[in-house]
Amino acid sequence: MIEILTKIFFIFAVIDPIGSIPVYLEATKELDLKHKKKVALRASIIAFLILLFFIVIGQLILEGMSVSLDAFQISGGVILFLFALTMVFGDGKPEQEKKGITDYKHVTIFPIAIPSIASPGAIMGVVLMTDNHIYSIQQQAITTGLVLVVIGITCLILLTANHLQKRIGNYGITVISKIMGLILAAYAVQSILSGISSYFTK
Repeated sequence: MIEILTKIFFIFAVIDPIGSIPVYLEATKELDLKHKKKVALRASIIAFLILLFFIVIGQLILEGMSVSLDAFQISGGVILFLFALTMVFGDGKPEQEKKGITDYKHVTIFPIAIPSIASPGAIMGVVLMTDNHIYSIQQQAITTGLVLVVIGITCLILLTANHLQKRIGNYGITVISKIMGLILAAYAVQSILSGISSYFTK
């Protein structure tokens, strides 16, 4: 049970649903309530399909390129760490992605589904959490289910985004995003250390 809660917390950290609120609000500001809800639902579905694709195919692609597990752990950890640093020290996920919005008529896929929900950090995170050499099919299925749960939570958060922003405020959203970045940085360092340790003990 503790392991499942830990996984949910990690997935929540890499997806950062709270940090997606300003992006979603900015991207849908010219839409009515009905279309805003449609965008939230579609973006969540698309983001899950993207993450599912990398859960199923991501490692096969890397192994086809003869990338070792240790190298993948270290490189994945480095990427996650850099991503975490942008969450902690940068302008923040929301501001960076809001600046990328140029077409308000086609915002479901970009920037809401990707990179706001299915971010590079989230993609790398789910691939690491479903490694075929470490986790059984049953464990990978559970992780996939947990990803779906977090995406569902993300969808609910987006559907109530206007209310949440009023209650939390932009400052509160930024604080939560930075806390998620700190947690993600710690996991990234652990992944790097595990990869280095495994490489030198072979």
